[in-house]
Amino acid sequence: MMDKEPEEMQFLGVVGIIKESFKILVRYVRLLSALALVLVLPLSFAVLAHTLVSNPLIHKIKYNESELNAEEQAGSLDTVRIRNELYSEWIKLGAMVVAYVVFVLAFSLLSTAAVVYSVACIYSGKEPTLVKVMSVVPRVWKRLMCTFLWVYLVMISYHAAFVLSAVIIIVVDTKIGIPVLPFLIALVVIFLGVQVYLNVIWHLASVISVLEESYGLKALKKSVNLVKGKKVVACILVFFYMILTAIVSAIFHSQIVKNHHHSKTISRVFYGSILVLALSLVNLWGILVQSVIYFTCKSYHHESIDRIALSELLDAYSGEYVPLKGPIPMETFEV
Repeated sequence: MMDKEPEEMQFLGVVGIIKESFKILVRYVRLLSALALVLVLPLSFAVLAHTLVSNPLIHKIKYNESELNAEEQAGSLDTVRIRNELYSEWIKLGAMVVAYVVFVLAFSLLSTAAVVYSVACIYSGKEPTLVKVMSVVPRVWKRLMCTFLWVYLVMISYHAAFVLSAVIIIVVDTKIGIPVLPFLIALVVIFLGVQVYLNVIWHLASVISVLEESYGLKALKKSVNLVKGKKVVACILVFFYMILTAIVSAIFHSQIVKNHHHSKTISRVFYGSILVLALSLVNLWGILVQSVIYFTCKSYHHESIDRIALSELLDAYSGEYVPLKGPIPMETFEV
């Protein structure tokens, strides 16, 4: 069980939430290490290592495209062979991208479901086990998938609006002659700020999709209301998580992907493994933090979760308890 009572968690800030997440990590290190090994580690490996396979293929495609242009200008008959090779390479690249997206999405959803369920068990006073957690994961991934699809739609719309705004600013600059750089800088700053906020909404909605009856668009709307009052704290934590993942990814790209001609295979494997483990720890910690943020926001709004109802909901997920009148929702009440 967590050290903090529900009514005490409303006072947690950035440092408090980080401490609480690390307490959970240390106290349940065996369970969380097993989940990290089974779910988070493959996810982190795929996120970092996919460029090791895709980059050589992309370079080969670029080389063949330049060769094809040269052969066409020279009127060579070898263009058919090169064009066939290009088609084959593009098909391979497309299949690789699809496989990567499906793999990362699947393990991301499964990792979130497993860790959030584990934290909820801890909060409700139940003892989570690896077998129980893994049996629950398939029951909630569809809810998480629905929520993700809505998030994906929102993200696409937001990025399209950003690109359109940048194009408008550049067009206005060419027409009127106003300096475009300050406006573009301001647009990028606003874009990054809103991007962090959208990630907060996404993470909270993921937890809601596992622990409550809401999912999809309904979970996103509930997440927007839930984060009010703790918006700055949540944004700081999510931004910190994004910075950590970016740092690990940048080191991997510069030292392992780009530096492959100047380093030995053994050293690349060693340092690459260290970086994959580091990203796995960051990702595991990130899911723990988003779970603690959820409980903190609930406490802040005086929506203390009834531990009995939560326990029954978790039992229903694992098949240990079946309510007589359908799923038991998590009840909220004013403290």
